[in-house]
Amino acid sequence: MAKRAPKPTTPPQERAFLVGVELSNFDNYLSLDDSLTELNLLAQTAGVEVVGELTQKLEHPNPETYIGAGKVAELKALVEETLAQLVIFDEELSPRHQRELELKLGKNVRVLDRTALILDIFAQHANTSEGMLQVELAQYEYYLPRLTRAWTHLERQAGGGGGRSGSVGGVGLRGPGETQLEVDRRVIRKRISHLKQELEKVRAHRERYRSKRKRSRIPTVALVGYTNAGKSTLLNQLTDSDVYVANKLFATLDPTTRRVELPGGKLALFTDTVGFIQKLPTTLVAAFRATLEEIAEADLLLHVLDISHPNAMSQFESVQQTLEDIGADHIPSITALNKIDLLKDPDYARKNVQLFPHAAAISACKKIGLEDLTDLIRTELYDTLTPVLVRLPYQQGALISLFHESGQVERIEHERGGVVIQGRVPGRLMAQYSDWQFDPHTPLESQE
Repeated sequence: MAKRAPKPTTPPQERAFLVGVELSNFDNYLSLDDSLTELNLLAQTAGVEVVGELTQKLEHPNPETYIGAGKVAELKALVEETLAQLVIFDEELSPRHQRELELKLGKNVRVLDRTALILDIFAQHANTSEGMLQVELAQYEYYLPRLTRAWTHLERQAGGGGGRSGSVGGVGLRGPGETQLEVDRRVIRKRISHLKQELEKVRAHRERYRSKRKRSRIPTVALVGYTNAGKSTLLNQLTDSDVYVANKLFATLDPTTRRVELPGGKLALFTDTVGFIQKLPTTLVAAFRATLEEIAEADLLLHVLDISHPNAMSQFESVQQTLEDIGADHIPSITALNKIDLLKDPDYARKNVQLFPHAAAISACKKIGLEDLTDLIRTELYDTLTPVLVRLPYQQGALISLFHESGQVERIEHERGGVVIQGRVPGRLMAQYSDWQFDPHTPLESQE
């Protein structure tokens, strides 16, 4: 009697073919090969099996298919040969590019871009209600201009976001002359509006929480860095906590805050944040605004850098660019050169500390160099005085008093409606005065 084959415990992985393009007039932090290596890791994180890669160098993208017609024919043959069901581009494709490529590659092949892949990973890793709201909003805003088929097509790809809305899947009524596509778009826009309202409530709640923290006078340190740099591991070691850690991209999406006692009994609140990556989708930056404000409102940034990575400097520059994009580049920062235990020569990191302002070489996993790092953080937060010139309305009496209590006043002038103070304040207080720094030639009224 023939035995039945056991049922698979997990569904088979989709097979994906990767496509990378190097544009001559566009500068990336990573080379084409390195960027494709990162795309491969992203695909693996999403649960996809990579079966091949194709690259092309172009002056500019083809208006119809992004890559040239010859490359499309070559790609189709390779996809058929490897039985790939997915083609993933390392760039963000326009709706037209995606549509034309799927037509030419065949109805059984789906075309995704880097943005869609990252959105899928975020959808898999979002565990809290806030994270789910943010990912769902990013998915809908990305897919809306690409919606060309029935609603079920979007619902299948959007990580289950549509399924939570309840009323969306059952929409069937149309107005006079209204197509199903128009109905779908109208419903999605309504859902986007609802999600934005919900996230605005989250943002307001976070703002109230940050205000409460500021009143406690305990400074906040935001851990930032490239995805998988070791931020969560470092937070766990500093706080003896159990923040989720995994050796994969985007393991942490939701900010986690823990209290840390620094040398000398000084306190600070450390917040772990979502990791950055090259070509971070703009839809994600917008959707995660409430979370990213945790970075922009911090008193100090702790930039965790995987110094063992072959593209460490490119990753460092990519994070710095993202910080500039979200308006956090003015905040004082310290760099933790992490994972020195993975280097053949651990002294390499220590020798390169001088290349970074305010840096320490550490291994969060092995607890190496953590005392040096916390000493550096305490010094930056409590001992280093930063020059500042502010114009404070009299209604900001608490900030005026705080400047006198904790800083050094070098010059003070009373004006109509407010006071001008020049002096120095500890690094932990700089964020509180950032809204009031000014050009001495600008009238007070325009500052309010």
